[in-house]
Amino acid sequence: MSVGRGSTGAQASAGAQGAAGITYTKVDDSYFEARRLKRYARVWSLWALGVGAVVSGHYSGWNLGLAQGYGSMLFATIIIATMYLGLTFSLAEMSPALPHTGGAYSFARTAMGPWAGYITGIAENIEFVLTPAVIVFFISSYLSAIFGTAPEFQPVYWVLSYALFVGLNIVGVELSFKVTVTVTVMALAVLVAFYLSVLFSGQLDFSRWALNIGADGAELPKGGGPFLPFGIKGIFMTMPFAVWLFLAIEQLPLAAEESHDPQNDMPKGIIAGIMTLIVSAFLVTFLNTSIAPGAAGLAKSGEPLLDGFRTIFGSDIAKILAAIAVIGLIASFHTIIFAFGRQIYSLSRAGYFPRFLSITHGSRKTPHVALIAGAVIGLVVMLIIWFAVGAEAGANVIGGTLLNMAVAGAMLAYFMQGMSYITLKKKFPHINRPYKSPFGNAGAVVCMIIAAITLYFQFTDPVFQVGVLGVAVYYAVMMAYFLIWGRHKLILSPEEEFALTKGESEYKSH
Repeated sequence: MSVGRGSTGAQASAGAQGAAGITYTKVDDSYFEARRLKRYARVWSLWALGVGAVVSGHYSGWNLGLAQGYGSMLFATIIIATMYLGLTFSLAEMSPALPHTGGAYSFARTAMGPWAGYITGIAENIEFVLTPAVIVFFISSYLSAIFGTAPEFQPVYWVLSYALFVGLNIVGVELSFKVTVTVTVMALAVLVAFYLSVLFSGQLDFSRWALNIGADGAELPKGGGPFLPFGIKGIFMTMPFAVWLFLAIEQLPLAAEESHDPQNDMPKGIIAGIMTLIVSAFLVTFLNTSIAPGAAGLAKSGEPLLDGFRTIFGSDIAKILAAIAVIGLIASFHTIIFAFGRQIYSLSRAGYFPRFLSITHGSRKTPHVALIAGAVIGLVVMLIIWFAVGAEAGANVIGGTLLNMAVAGAMLAYFMQGMSYITLKKKFPHINRPYKSPFGNAGAVVCMIIAAITLYFQFTDPVFQVGVLGVAVYYAVMMAYFLIWGRHKLILSPEEEFALTKGESEYKSH
């Protein structure tokens, strides 16, 4: 696929943008020729891409929120699920109307201009680069359980995992999507097997295990504790961890230029994906917590699903169970690597990031430079935290810090996407919308409010303030880059041309 070079109207609009401090650089056909993508995905692939990106959050990560008690986890999950319904249905309307690889950046750029587009793009960049880092941390926890390796060995697992799955994404989009579908179905099958095992094990005891945290935070040996041991505040403190049950399904619009029919398939894939995840989210939070070691034990665990399997089947087959459980983490790790590759590619192709990052592989047409760059950044952040806190630090410190950094980026991106939806409805009522959200502006507003509240409570948690402040520092650096350099080097990519012509000029494919 190649894109349009820019119409006369677009060039004129580009010149007008100079008054706002934005300058476009003309490029020839060879620029886009070196940045081609291939169309492959259909509904089934898109569903797998969305669910696969999230499913690891049902294996590890969410459980850290149980430190505030099961009741806090339940209500936080309800609130966050509501936020994601508002977000995903808004995306289901916007993505086929603006079917570009830019996704969230593209929506904000069209609705509110290049600065808003860049701010949104950076937020999503933080989310998609750091989310695989969280997942690979939990992968290393599972692999350590399988092979009995010391904590100091974990960075080796990180490097090997990145090398393998970045390589798979570079090999080709066909293989990437085939692997995505396969591992996503396998990951869901493992979860279903776990749910059925708990239900028929005879060990489910909600009061004994799910309510084993007292009002002082101590573990209650016989359970029967308060439903909300820390009151209403505990719900808000748990919300960032409930996000992990749904985080990254919003990556689906990034596959728009690799979808055969984004106008019809994208809404179906997004809606089917969020419904699948909502059902699984409520099952895992209830069933995993209602057996030993219960809420108190799982709140400190790096492999909660494995802990549940051990309870049911015993420790003798723990290594086999760990190998099975790691499938879900692999599914998300693989699919979000796809996401950060496309996200970096789209911002680079438009000139917001250095242009060399958007060059695609000569024969395979995959954004190999962006994929490698995203992996390197994620690894560097992990190693900085690892060396800062020490190899012996548990999941609460390393995994929790990375998780909160990723969630902070996501919350800002969600707020901006909700605003983009509302602004697009007002300023661009004429663009073709193959699908319309049944929740309309109300769904977008609810999404924005919940995202803002979640981000606020992340700042109030002293354990994770350093991580969230790290996100703020990265933002400051990237905004300085755009102010000094990037805003003078923009390119009329499909996203930019669509925005400058107010949706009247579509990119061409052949």
